[in-house]
Order: sequence, then C-alpha cells, then structure tokens
Amino acid sequence: MTFGARLHAAMRDRGPLCVGIDPHAALLEAWGLPDNALGLERFARTVVEALGQQVAVIKPQSAFFERHGSAGIAVLERVIADTRAAGALLLLDVKRGDIGSTMQGYADAYTDPARSLGSDAITASPYLGTGSLRPLVDTALAHGAGVFVLALTSNPEGPQVQHARLADGRTVAQAVIDDVAALNAGAEPLGSVGLVVGATIGETGHDLSAVNGPLLAPGVGAQGATAADLRAVFGPALPNVLPAVSREVLRAGPSVAGLRDAASRLRDECVAVLA
Repeated sequence: MTFGARLHAAMRDRGPLCVGIDPHAALLEAWGLPDNALGLERFARTVVEALGQQVAVIKPQSAFFERHGSAGIAVLERVIADTRAAGALLLLDVKRGDIGSTMQGYADAYTDPARSLGSDAITASPYLGTGSLRPLVDTALAHGAGVFVLALTSNPEGPQVQHARLADGRTVAQAVIDDVAALNAGAEPLGSVGLVVGATIGETGHDLSAVNGPLLAPGVGAQGATAADLRAVFGPALPNVLPAVSREVLRAGPSVAGLRDAASRLRDECVAVLA
C-alpha cells in the first residue's frame, strides 16, 4: 500500500492533523523536565502515548533529538517504533537535500522500514534542483514511503529563492510544484510525494490544484495561522491539506489528557474547514 493511500485513509479515519514533536529547551523546561536525553525521552514518548492512537500523523523534528547526540538519536529510534506501533504515521522532519550517493544514503537511512530510523515519510529540500531528490523519491516509493518537498515556506528568507523567476517565467516554487505534480500523475487516491506550504503565507499566487499529493501546512496555532486561513492559501486544493501543529498542542502537556484535548480541538477546527 502506498504512502499516499495510507495517508488518505488515516486522514479520513483520524482527521486531518499532523502533530509535531519539537522538544526544544524551553518546552522541556515548561514541562519540568531536564534538558538532556532523559528529559527528551520523557517528553517525546509522552506525546506518542497521548496521540499515537488519535491523530493521523506525528512529526518529530530531528534537530531536537540530534542536539543530544547518540543518546538523542536512540530516543528518536524508540519514538519512531512507538508511533508506528500505535498506528499513527511517522513523518520525520529532517529536510535533507543533496546529490548522488549522499542523497541515496539519506534515502536508505530514513525510508527503509528495516532501518532503525525508517519512517513513513520525510521532509526534503529541493534547492539543489528537484531532480537531485530522485534517489530519495525512488527509494521511498519502492518502500511504500513518502516525501514532502519544501515549496513555499513561511520563513522571511524563503521568497529570495522560492519567488525567483526562471527563464520561462515560472517561479522556482512553481517549478518545484510542477515537478511534484508530474511525480504524482495518475496516482490514486493520493500521490506519495507531497509539498510543504506554510499556513501563514496567505494567497500564494501559485497553482497547487494539480499536485495530486498531500500538502503539509505548518504554522497553524502558535505560529499565527488559524484553520480558516487555510482557505486563502490552498483554495481548491483544500481536500489534500494536512495541517501541522506543534506548540499549540505541546504546551498543553505534560498532561496526557491536556495533550489529547488540545489535539482534538484543533482537529475539529480543521475538519470544519477542510471537509
């Protein structure tokens, strides 16, 4: 079963919501946890305990595990295993981007289910050229995994590259969008190669309607976007949108009930807009 099909089913059965696990130092402190691998593990596995059977997708941010060295990576391995055992899809936010054998190495590490970091999908950067991601895409698809490609991000530096114009008049972002649409052509019910499009960017001026893949929309909640803002960003592509939240849910911890309530509220808000 392809990642696109599995994600489509998860969003139908559990609702369209992706919850990030972003255990930065301030959140660990807010939870009363030490900023070390033990605190990291308590934080991350509590989120999985609370939400692994409730939300469609859980998205650990690899950087916050990597900062604790090998012990942090060991925690990430356990979080991946726990999440998949609980039934949620695991999207690893690593934003890898390289060429040739190096890209193949990332692909093997993150999309092969036999590897300890093997995930249902990962994020990737196309700014060495979308074609440079081909080893990752091919390997992911061979393993039934997915890839979310950065397209239109909400950071203020993004437009410098993403809105630059090519010789044919398209923006760089539109070229990425078109390349991903080509990879998903003919896929049913949903392609396995998605895009990352910030929920806070407003009207994009870009055509997302033909992507035929999932559209990850970070920025709902603490970063300022509401579920209603998704209409302006995605327009007719709304049915394929997967809103992503982190702090808006995570600051409700360490209570398991608090985390569940926060996620349920946000999921219901998103369903009302996206249904």
